Amino acid sequence: MANVYDVAYDLEKALRNSEDFTALKQSYDEVNNNPETKELFGKFRDIQVNLQQKQMNGQEVTPEEIEEAQKLFADVQQNETISKLMAAEQRMSMIINDLNKVITKPLEELYGPMVEQDGQQQ
Repeated sequence: MANVYDVAYDLEKALRNSEDFTALKQSYDEVNNNPETKELFGKFRDIQVNLQQKQMNGQEVTPEEIEEAQKLFADVQQNETISKLMAAEQRMSMIINDLNKVITKPLEELYGPMVEQDGQQQ
């Protein structure tokens, strides 16, 4: 019987060596090698995290914050380097989500479909 931790480390290695991760890392490096792009991306991430934290804490997001986030998002979308990074992040996120479904399949078969807090099935 395989040691699940050994298999997990093999999976980590496979992810790290995948084309999708290589593309993500390359895009991330491109963003960070350009000071203006890096600053814009940093601002975008900061605002994203701030808004998510407010929502998780039950705090209201102000119209001004929403407007600022929308303007920043428009700037980010127009930046080809950042858009490329975000597309690579999305692909990697989908892979990890798919892997999570595979990993949790034995539990789902045992207990039935898991239900998230919002009532949606995974």
